[in-house]
Amino acid sequence: MPSVRKVIIPVAGLGTRFLPATKATPKEMLPIIDKPVIQYVVEEAVASGITDVILVTSHAKRPVEDHFDENQALENWLKKQGKKDLLEQVRGISHLANFVYIRQKGPYGNAIPVLNAAHLIGDEPFAVLFGDDVFDCPGTPRLRQMIDVYERYGDPVIAAIPTDDAGTKKYGIIDPGAQVGKRVYEIKGVVEKPGPAKAPSRLGSVGGYILTPDIFQEIRKLKPGAGGEYVLLDAISRLMKRRAAYACEIQGDYHDTGSKIGWLRANLSYALKRPDMASDVRAMVRSLR
Repeated sequence: MPSVRKVIIPVAGLGTRFLPATKATPKEMLPIIDKPVIQYVVEEAVASGITDVILVTSHAKRPVEDHFDENQALENWLKKQGKKDLLEQVRGISHLANFVYIRQKGPYGNAIPVLNAAHLIGDEPFAVLFGDDVFDCPGTPRLRQMIDVYERYGDPVIAAIPTDDAGTKKYGIIDPGAQVGKRVYEIKGVVEKPGPAKAPSRLGSVGGYILTPDIFQEIRKLKPGAGGEYVLLDAISRLMKRRAAYACEIQGDYHDTGSKIGWLRANLSYALKRPDMASDVRAMVRSLR
């Protein structure tokens, strides 16, 4: 079975939920403390065994490309200032993986950037992660948990998290079949934001997938859904009619940094885990009214 070596990360969105901050700054470059959100996603992929990172961008996302490029002027200045720790951090960013950048072309929807990268995938399985979904997993990274499931069964894998009634209105909810392993379920289907009364489970699908190349033909057959979007999960549902798929319930803390509250929560959560910040952050929070 081929190993999962490549990840597609769509980063072409407009980031409207963070306007006006994202008028000239990509939402993926908003920081969690001192590191942009997109770097957390890439570092997770690399820690999971990914070697090739395919970023599907737009004309407005040059700062994302620049972030993962070398910056000789900055590196030389840090070297002259004797800031060795910062120099190592900055140099390391451009060497995290093999980076490929392509522009998104086609209609609206999160299935389109995946199709745009089809020629770079070939006949290999691959991962899809989104630039605003951050998982803090103290043990095994989210994507590695999913790859382990793929390597056991050889079929597509969807990341899932336990959710409450409110979550049934925010996420696609997994209709689970048999539980085949610890936190691993066969999938009968996924119901988009059904609400608590109609939800088949309390497992929410969040933006992480391991997919096989036959997904591309299903994307090509898609019709636009609500709002004219071509939705990747719709293509996965079509694929599930002729092959198995699995939900992997992720062990870790999920941060939806695409929302203002989720981004703020991520900053506080990571700050409280840093020895150089934790006590000051607690004191700051206590002082707020």
